[in-house]
Amino acid sequence: MRTRTLGNGGPQVAPVALGCAGMSDHTGPADEADAVATIHAALDAGITLIDTADFYGMGHNEDLIGRALCGGRRDEAVLSVKFGGLRDPDGAFVGIEGRPAHVKNALAYSLRRLGTDHVDIYRPSRLDPGTPVEETVGAIAEMIEAGHVHHVGLSEVSAETIRRAHAVHPVHDVQIEYSLFSRGPETSGILDTCRELGIGVTAYGVLAHGLLTGTYRQPAGGDRRAGWLPRFHPDNLAANLALTDRLRPLADAHGITVAQLATAWVIARGGDTGDIVAVLGARRPHRVTDALAAAEVTLTEADMAAIEAAVPAGAVAGTRYAAPLMALLDSES
Repeated sequence: MRTRTLGNGGPQVAPVALGCAGMSDHTGPADEADAVATIHAALDAGITLIDTADFYGMGHNEDLIGRALCGGRRDEAVLSVKFGGLRDPDGAFVGIEGRPAHVKNALAYSLRRLGTDHVDIYRPSRLDPGTPVEETVGAIAEMIEAGHVHHVGLSEVSAETIRRAHAVHPVHDVQIEYSLFSRGPETSGILDTCRELGIGVTAYGVLAHGLLTGTYRQPAGGDRRAGWLPRFHPDNLAANLALTDRLRPLADAHGITVAQLATAWVIARGGDTGDIVAVLGARRPHRVTDALAAAEVTLTEADMAAIEAAVPAGAVAGTRYAAPLMALLDSES
């Protein structure tokens, strides 16, 4: 698989990454055998960047990845780990923590669960409003010097915060929601700032949490997305699915699915340097095959224009998250 460097001097990665949240959280746990097989299928195919967080399943996700990588496969993976999301015993998010002591404590537990002596990219999941980002990144830098971390990452932060963090220690990757339904990084200066500073971007939510798959219609029993993702709310869902349907003829013209077209669009937005990597959630091995096909699609300027005309920036109904979660996003400030 074609690879690219994630940020100046960062790790070599494929144009797609494997997001593992769905294996432990959000829409219900995956079958563990399927999850391990999915991680193995990704590695076998050359997908090296594996994204997780210590709060996905309250440690379950890291345990799962650790089991998948045992037996000599650790060196095949670039592990991206988020920290700082605080949860109560019922799973509810109750805050963000970025104090230096927490950085080191959380890392110690992540290393134990993952069964490794280092993580490749370590990042706060959100900006802690009570801790200067310089202190959080400074603590990660200390862990880099100690050999426990290789690269600094950030997630859901503003252009100003990126600059402040980068002044403390080079940042190699900023993770941000970016899709045809979430174009904010284009207008907020986040993408421009990352390119100016030589920072890679890992785009999550590429399929808008399922809305851009082309197969989602109505929530099934147990689907909790409408509660925390307003775009799934009944007041917004029909309009958003109609936008997705406008992509179908364009996908058909390429002989691919709507999901593959939406993914290919995100990858193509990385331009000639390929500075955007699409993080795709998968719980079963065949989803890896779908992602690989999207990475091989070549979109012309005319294709890109047609896609963006079908789904204009700002046309989606509803905010990215419910109000309490939006308030945690420095990237929206």
